[in-house]
Amino acid sequence: MTSRTRPNLPPGFRQVVADLRAATWRPEVLIEEMPSPQRIAPYSIALDADVVTSHEELGSGRLVLLHDPAGNEAWDGCYRCVTFSKAEVEPEMVRDPLLADVGWSWLMDALAVHDADFREVSGTVTAVISTPFGELAGDPGSAEVEIRASWTPELDQPEAVQAHLSAWQDLLCMTSGLPPVPPGVVPISTKRSRR
Repeated sequence: MTSRTRPNLPPGFRQVVADLRAATWRPEVLIEEMPSPQRIAPYSIALDADVVTSHEELGSGRLVLLHDPAGNEAWDGCYRCVTFSKAEVEPEMVRDPLLADVGWSWLMDALAVHDADFREVSGTVTAVISTPFGELAGDPGSAEVEIRASWTPELDQPEAVQAHLSAWQDLLCMTSGLPPVPPGVVPISTKRSRR
């Protein structure tokens, strides 16, 4: 794995990155470190994820962890988690007026279940349905839900990042239609990359 880091990482962020890279993921969640944003914060690390079962991609997402040792007034802290998760869903789901509330509750519930302390949360839930016409009228069309969110994690102890990673993994899986793994249950596979 590689990330955009400087030679002299702040010790706290160095440990957070080490804990992030050592995280345990469900076998269905394929993780790859990707280039992270360069202008938002002095330090950052980014993960790209696909949720796959039986060689079928159910959903995908990204997580960026930003760090500014001087703090950021907009974040109300030194760290910021920025994520999105998306998956195809049944068209009936997209037409349900409660989908946005349910999608947002997936994130809030995941953070609560893993005791991931946070503040300054914000985000959107977007549902889109595509209906083909004309020459494409024979195509089945598609429906998709996307959850974008950011929050300021409480990372006074570097290992606290694990709770936020577990919550993000649950969000990915719930968006993709998989139930979360109950707390205390360890996934069988500990390392798996996409390529």
